[in-house]
Amino acid sequence: MMNSLKKFKLFGGRTIKTGISVFFTALICGFFDLPIIFAVITAIVTIEHTAADSIKKAAVRFPASAIGALLATSFYGLFGKGAVTFALAAMITIAVCHKLKMDDGILVATITAIAMIPEFQDHYFVSFFTRLGTTSIGIIISTLVNFFLLPPNYSPMIYKNINQLFNHSSRLLERIIKDTFAESKEKNRSISRSYRQLTAHLERTYLLSNYQREEWKYHKHTKEELLAFQFSQKKLGALQQIAYHLGNLQYVKIDASDFSAEEKELILSLIEDYVKSLQDPTHSITEEQFQRVGKLDHMFWKWKEQHVERESHYRHHLPPQTIIIYELLSFHDVLEELQNMSDKRKQVVRECYVKGND
Repeated sequence: MMNSLKKFKLFGGRTIKTGISVFFTALICGFFDLPIIFAVITAIVTIEHTAADSIKKAAVRFPASAIGALLATSFYGLFGKGAVTFALAAMITIAVCHKLKMDDGILVATITAIAMIPEFQDHYFVSFFTRLGTTSIGIIISTLVNFFLLPPNYSPMIYKNINQLFNHSSRLLERIIKDTFAESKEKNRSISRSYRQLTAHLERTYLLSNYQREEWKYHKHTKEELLAFQFSQKKLGALQQIAYHLGNLQYVKIDASDFSAEEKELILSLIEDYVKSLQDPTHSITEEQFQRVGKLDHMFWKWKEQHVERESHYRHHLPPQTIIIYELLSFHDVLEELQNMSDKRKQVVRECYVKGND
């Protein structure tokens, strides 16, 4: 049933786990005739992306909640049920938790402090331990649910994101070079927006990778899953280099007439090769691409000799034209690394398959 709910797009794994945590928290509090609302709120805000986060943060949230409850009790005893009590309970709880480096517990501690003020009983110690107990029930239930139920698997999303990132990079590279040779002056805004989207997508994928790495500390995984994940991390590293070169290329300003017709044709043909290689899952490089890269390399040294050393007499200065050529040569180096990765990946998979059949 839970798998069918996950497939139904309305409910993700974290949403389902939140509902289950709330259900069991309310059930336990109701059974022991304890106030339900504090525990339920705590259960809602303490569901994390991974079991590792739940365990780490639970260890912080419990003492933080105790601090919040203690401060609320103290201020209620001094000022009663007034606005000053609410304000001081919130402010001092946040300040103390932050000072004690319990930032992961600030939200739960503050909720515990504020929510318990309207419901204080005559016996302060009873109120303190009751609220602390209900908050602890919420923390414990959400941690257990997060650990044992529906362990998240971020790998499919990571692999999907990586494919999208390669496609996005190929389209962005094509746009940057074609717009560089065009007369349009409106290119920078749309290209910059696309580049920011690329880097943001890359950062989100790195975050998912961190989640998956943390999750595997507490849940089993196969050797094949680990190898696939390691391969994806190498691809992400290559994508980071690609994003770096794209970032450099988008800021290069040249006049379309700076390159000869033959040089333009060579660069545009090479860009088509790059696009195909980026979009190919195996990132294979054709012999024609290697030949064009050789010509581009020759062009780079020709430009450096004729337009830098002879004209400026200053060997360290690079005009925009040579920067474009250099970045495209560096781009090819990344593509070669990707092809080598894919070849090694095929070899490893083949060896694992042979060993499995022995």
